[in-house]
Amino acid sequence: MRLRRKHYILRLSIAATAVTLLTAGCANTNGNGNDGVVAVSDLGDLEDGIVNADPATGEPEDGGTLTFAAYAEPASLDPAKTIASATTGGIEMVNIYDSIMRYDAETGTIVPQLAEDLTSDPDFRTWTLTIPDNVTFSDGTLMDASAVKYSQQRYSESEGPESGLWNANVASIETPTQHTIIYTLNKPWPNFPSILTSGPGMIVAKSAGPVDGDFTPIGAGPFSLAKWQQGTSMTLSAREDYWGGPPSLDAIEIAYMPTTQVSMDTFNNDEVDMTLAREPDDVAFMLEHGIAGFASTTNATNITMINASPGRPGADQRVRKAMQLAIDPGLISKRTYGMEAIGSNQLFAEASKWNTSTDGPSYDPEQAKRLVAEAKADGFDGHIVSVFGPSQAKQKQALSTEAMLEAVGFNVETKILPTFSDQIRLVAAERNYDLSDWGLSIRDPNPLSKMAAAMTSEGSQTYGMYTSKKMDSLIEKFQTTSGDKTKRELMSNIQMQVNRDVPFLVNGSFPEYVGWQQNVHGIKGTSNSMVLLGEAWKA
Repeated sequence: MRLRRKHYILRLSIAATAVTLLTAGCANTNGNGNDGVVAVSDLGDLEDGIVNADPATGEPEDGGTLTFAAYAEPASLDPAKTIASATTGGIEMVNIYDSIMRYDAETGTIVPQLAEDLTSDPDFRTWTLTIPDNVTFSDGTLMDASAVKYSQQRYSESEGPESGLWNANVASIETPTQHTIIYTLNKPWPNFPSILTSGPGMIVAKSAGPVDGDFTPIGAGPFSLAKWQQGTSMTLSAREDYWGGPPSLDAIEIAYMPTTQVSMDTFNNDEVDMTLAREPDDVAFMLEHGIAGFASTTNATNITMINASPGRPGADQRVRKAMQLAIDPGLISKRTYGMEAIGSNQLFAEASKWNTSTDGPSYDPEQAKRLVAEAKADGFDGHIVSVFGPSQAKQKQALSTEAMLEAVGFNVETKILPTFSDQIRLVAAERNYDLSDWGLSIRDPNPLSKMAAAMTSEGSQTYGMYTSKKMDSLIEKFQTTSGDKTKRELMSNIQMQVNRDVPFLVNGSFPEYVGWQQNVHGIKGTSNSMVLLGEAWKA
């Protein structure tokens, strides 16, 4: 397999077009920006890619600041500590560090971003990465092979978001030349390039500092950190020495709002240029109003995580199973969003390429009552602490979940947290919860990453969720196997194992949508709903 970087002209003048938007369902005609894209007005028609964007005419305009109402404030800008996703600070990080590879939604493939070239042997166990000779960090030092190796070894030692997947597969990293890195894997991994679109592909300079110490975000991306007023905002300044050419924008201003509703209201009032919509009703609103954006379809987007750490009620399989049997996803979605159809207890949505004929768990409140009674007979007091995010939709979901669980014998203490950052801290950092709304956001192009990070013995430690050796084995087979038919058979077995183990409760799947005003152009999407702003500009 050979993946070679496309060399784009960064300041390409785009001719005026007679057709403003293509019809829904047509392919994106320009994977290097947001021009010539599809029009989508209905949530059911949405697929990965940039939609509803007006074509830009003339030269990109230099100057100006792009303002972004973020989903949540990250606890850290260190990719070895923070999940590389748009919901957790990934947009900030990918524009500070860039990434070695990028997910191209137009083609559904992984393509070089910082990389010059990436090739593998026939067995997908040895991968050779070539990087350009002109990439520098924001501190002026060269991003050469030794810098890449240093950053990825630092990541592997961090016990961070995807370090379990990385360490389980990458046996060695060699640097035979200044611009060549050779990865030797201990098992086949045909989709290895995908992990280089996220945390391990965000290269941190040596001068940034240790993972657990004084850390300064120093990367090779188009922007660098200028100011961070924690709890309020962050400013990223454009780098004139960026390897891809100076950005058109002068800066990015990121605002951290208390709720997603505030972010949506601020965006709809034209007070910010960009925001992230994750709730189905918000995404539907954006589509109905023709708002431009980058869509990323996700699976198991709406789940309820169960903390199975020792001493927690969820450590008892009977308690987890009772929770599973007590919840009706269709009713949850109807009460939360007014859309029963988006509720599903299957790991992969019906429209997903990984959806199988294996059903999710059944809804059986009577059996749930019997299991709760059994657990109480053995000393369980019935009390569980449920933490939910601050949006109005999540508050509705919290109350619906509480009612269904209490109907079978649980005593639920529901906590609505003031910000999503508080929720991320409690769940991912402190693991101080019994139940929490969350999103695995498993993407069709690369389901392995999130499954390994959240559903294996190594990865699930991040959240305290239960897993099993059987699940570990199934996910490893899915990784090493080629061919969609065989992989779908394995995915059917994974669904059955989820039904048995109950690591979490699946409530439904829906897309994420990074939306922007129509005067914004040149945005480029990548994995996990992150967007690259090095070529973005405002008319």
